[in-house]
Amino acid sequence: MSALVIISLLGWTPVVLLLFLAMPPRRAVIVAFITAWLFLPVNVPDSLVFRGLPELDKMTVTCLAVLLGTLLFDKVRLLSFRPNRLDIPMICWCIAPLLASLTNQDSTVWGHPPIDNPIYDGLSEVLKQSVTWGLPYLIGRVYFTKLQDLRELAVGFLIGGLVYIPLCVFELKMSPQLHYLAYGEHPHVDFRQAMRGGGYRPTVFMAHGLMVALWMATSCVIGGWLWYSKSVRKLFGLPIEFLLAPLLIITVLCKSMAALGLMCIGLCALYIATRWRARWIMIALIVLAPCYMTLRATQWWDGMNLVNLVQTVVGEERAQSLELRFSNENLLSKRAKEKPLFGWAGWGRSRVFDRYGKDISITDGQWVIAYGKNGLFGLAAFTTALLLPVWLTLKRIPIRHWAHTQAAPAAAMAVVLIIYMIDNLLNAMINPVFMLVAGALAGQQALRRRARARRPMRNPPGRNQPKPQEQSHAAMNTGRDTCKQRTTAS
Repeated sequence: MSALVIISLLGWTPVVLLLFLAMPPRRAVIVAFITAWLFLPVNVPDSLVFRGLPELDKMTVTCLAVLLGTLLFDKVRLLSFRPNRLDIPMICWCIAPLLASLTNQDSTVWGHPPIDNPIYDGLSEVLKQSVTWGLPYLIGRVYFTKLQDLRELAVGFLIGGLVYIPLCVFELKMSPQLHYLAYGEHPHVDFRQAMRGGGYRPTVFMAHGLMVALWMATSCVIGGWLWYSKSVRKLFGLPIEFLLAPLLIITVLCKSMAALGLMCIGLCALYIATRWRARWIMIALIVLAPCYMTLRATQWWDGMNLVNLVQTVVGEERAQSLELRFSNENLLSKRAKEKPLFGWAGWGRSRVFDRYGKDISITDGQWVIAYGKNGLFGLAAFTTALLLPVWLTLKRIPIRHWAHTQAAPAAAMAVVLIIYMIDNLLNAMINPVFMLVAGALAGQQALRRRARARRPMRNPPGRNQPKPQEQSHAAMNTGRDTCKQRTTAS
């Protein structure tokens, strides 16, 4: 393991603290998260793996460093946080591993004995889940509470996509080599997966080319909507449309049909829904992922008709990849039904083994991993934590205002969160930046509820109270009576 990897991960904390000193805290949060996701190393050295604790990968280090920076330089903001019922899904998702461990202490699977210490095992997984998912959500909740805050986050997202353009161009020509050139080693991924369509698919400093493609696609959605709504006219002194053209070209060259499809769906949904006030389009996108998971978990739909469609439209290679995903989902869903409520917990217990103890399953989708490890409880909590902020944004901001300059960043972020949820149906690419977005959208709703609670009542008790004019006349009459009484007494 390269020493530079260890230095980069351990040295990121003081860099984040310097960001809090050099710029406003909210901007420091944005720069820390996006820069870490784009440039820190993927691999985790063995010396930074401790039993019972989360792996110190680039996003774990960033979440903990941002939390430390907030405690040192912006403690008031963190102390002002008040849990809300909107946070219940994320809380349930973070504690789901403990419930899974407690319900699996007597079960044995191939190669894995019963969980001897379920409380220790469960709390260890709770800590990992909280750092990976809960901390970014919490940071988003406390730092992005206004629409103008979301605009700053959206611009940061867009800049992150633009910064990757020259790096992707380099790897499209020279093959994925930047991680090796910078850190002395390649990410732990089969190099053959970087080959696509007779050329290379850029990986840059991410674990897989699909991650890069999704990042560029979501940047296109945000940038395109900011341009259409005129929320951002110029960036780096250039008209934004001049920057969006190369971003779109590189996104296409990333050679991910799923990312391109999701990008087109997101942009078209935003345009059509606001143009024709078609709120139902956004509702359909919100319920798409839950409907898919229901059909696949119950195996009411085997997906073969979609495989045939992909084979006809796209080609044999993509159809075979999709068929492999569906067949493994069938195996894993059948396995998860044996522990439907809280799942099989960790240590590969939710995977499928043959009679010789060989693992014959491939876990691609995040939803089927959550279903197998944490059951229906965890899957429902995970899905609600991602989609509830989108639904509440749709309720708070009427669809006719989604193209307004102030509301456009929130609308774009909501669609990006839907795109990430749909991508989790086929891939398991954990990106805490999207959880930062989920927390930001939830923070908008929580602040609104608190403001509504503090607002004085329009019709206070005592409807028969006199009007202000009547009160003034009554006071005058009272004064006259008092004067008469004093005159009589004298």
